[in-house]
Amino acid sequence: MISRFLRLTLRGVADFRLHPVAQLLTMVAVAMVTLLTGLILMGLNTVNLELVKSRGEVEFQLYWKQGEPSDTVSADWDAIAAMEHVAEFTSFTPEDALTELASSLGESGDFSWLAEENPLPHSGLVRFSVPPEAQDEGWAARLLTTLKSLPGVDKVNYTPFQTDLAQGWMTVSQLFIWPILAFLALVISLVVHNTIKLSLLTRMDEIEILSLVGASPAYVRWPLLTSGFLQGLTGAAAGLGLLAGVHVLAADALNFPPFLIQIPFLPLEQMLMLAAGVTLVAMTSSWVAVK
Repeated sequence: MISRFLRLTLRGVADFRLHPVAQLLTMVAVAMVTLLTGLILMGLNTVNLELVKSRGEVEFQLYWKQGEPSDTVSADWDAIAAMEHVAEFTSFTPEDALTELASSLGESGDFSWLAEENPLPHSGLVRFSVPPEAQDEGWAARLLTTLKSLPGVDKVNYTPFQTDLAQGWMTVSQLFIWPILAFLALVISLVVHNTIKLSLLTRMDEIEILSLVGASPAYVRWPLLTSGFLQGLTGAAAGLGLLAGVHVLAADALNFPPFLIQIPFLPLEQMLMLAAGVTLVAMTSSWVAVK
C-alpha cells in the first residue's frame, strides 16, 4: 500500500514535466496572486507598525502654580523623572521660560523689564514612550490623572490625536480591511481554481484513457493532486521571491523627511501562512477540478 502510494506520488512529480506551457502559466498565475497578497500584507504591517509607534508616544505640557515654592516644584520634577516609561523630560524655570520666549520673538522680544516680577510659572515638557505590551485603551488618560495629582501642578495639556488615530485605525481594520482581504482570498481561490482546471483540460484524453482501462479514481487523481501541490508550492515560492525583490527596491522609498518610514518585510509566520494558504488553495482547486 505504501509502495503504491509512493509510486503514484513519484508519478505525479514526473508528470509535472508534461505540458510545460500549461504548468508554467499556472505557476505564473499562482506567483502573481502570492505577490499581490504579500504586497497588501506588507502595506498593512507598515501602517500598523507606524501607528503603534505613534500610539506609544505622548507628550504632556505641565504648568505649575504661580509663585509655587522652588522646593515643591523640584520635588515634582524628581517624581516625574522617576516615572516609568519617561523618554524625555525638559523643565523650565520662570527665567528659562522668559529667555526662551524672548529668543523665539527675535529682536522684538526684549523682556528685561520683567526680570524682577516674572509672571511666568514653572513649566515642563515630558514625553512618555510606552511599549506596545503596556498599551491599552485609556493609558494616556491615566498618565494625565497622575500628572495632575502632583502637589504643585496647576494645569496639564496634551493632544489625544495620536491615541485616537491608532484606535480609529484598529476599528477600521477590524470592520473593513480584514473582510476585504477575505473577499480577495475568495477571488484568488477562484482564479487559481480556474487556472488549474484549464491546465487539467490539456490532460483530458489521458484521464479518459486511464478510466477506460479500469484505473481506480485514486490512481487517476493522486498524481494530479501531487502536481497541484507542486504548482502551488513552486508558485508560492516564486511569488515570495518576487515580493523580496520588490521589498529591496521599495524598503527605503519613504525613508526621508518628513515621513522617515522604513517598510518592513513580512514576518516569518506570515510568509509561512501565505505559502501554506496558496498551496492549500491550489491542492483544493486541483481536487475540485479533477472531480
